[in-house]
Amino acid sequence: MDVGVFVPLGNGNASAEIVRAVGREVEDRGFESIWVPEHVVLFDEYESSYPYSPDGKFPGGGDTGMLEPIQALTYLAAVTDRVRLGTGICLVPQRNPVYTAKAITDLDNLSGGRVDFGVGVGWLREEFEAVAMPFEKRGQRTDEHLEVMKRLWCDETSEFHGELYDLDPCRMYPKPLQTPHPPIHVGGESDAAMRRVARHGQGWFSFNRLPEDLPEPLTRLDAALEAEGRSRSDVVLSVSPYFKQTTPEMMEQYAALGVDRLIVLCLAFSVDMLREQLDGLVTTVLEPARG
Repeated sequence: MDVGVFVPLGNGNASAEIVRAVGREVEDRGFESIWVPEHVVLFDEYESSYPYSPDGKFPGGGDTGMLEPIQALTYLAAVTDRVRLGTGICLVPQRNPVYTAKAITDLDNLSGGRVDFGVGVGWLREEFEAVAMPFEKRGQRTDEHLEVMKRLWCDETSEFHGELYDLDPCRMYPKPLQTPHPPIHVGGESDAAMRRVARHGQGWFSFNRLPEDLPEPLTRLDAALEAEGRSRSDVVLSVSPYFKQTTPEMMEQYAALGVDRLIVLCLAFSVDMLREQLDGLVTTVLEPARG
């Protein structure tokens, strides 16, 4: 089982010094991947419900602030050589799909083909409103935007006509280094998310789940894959325990459930703090994962 690191980079740890250290220190210790989240704006007050906390509140205020993920990963690509670089996750329906496709293909080229494209539909209505994108039909918009991106990445001349987006014939180059395109890892726990994995995904990115939380959604994932003529062997299963503590015993349980990649949280506000946390994760997570 591979082990990646989920590293929120924002207000308090978004300096060039810390970001460079993230890339070098994570890679030097042998972690497989680095994943960064996305929120272009946050709010002190909001009515939307965050799905990964009991009280429905995001674990940070309006001043949390996050680096734009593709720019952060491009910076990380310049200071690393081997570690994979993932969006965890990119808020596809609130972004223009052509610009997003361009940013991802450029990152794939500049990184030497190391991009994992984690995607999701988003939860924060107020953020959609801030960027003038409809919150309604965001699932359908995600599907259409992903199809637009795949055509831009894969076709010599790209074209798409949907209910929510039209792309007249055009050409985007360079193409991604990874073929047919960077792996798409669909985030989300709903039945719609499972269907999206089956239709578009090379992976499922599950968040805030312990081993005992996985059998039920995996049953739904298997059913969605079967409906599309696919199976679990066709996708990479990535799981982030988020703030939940991970033990060596849990590593065995994740592996037994078929988890391919565990993505553990590292939230540090100085280079020394980063090194200390990563050293702890090597002992508690990375070494047990290697058996």
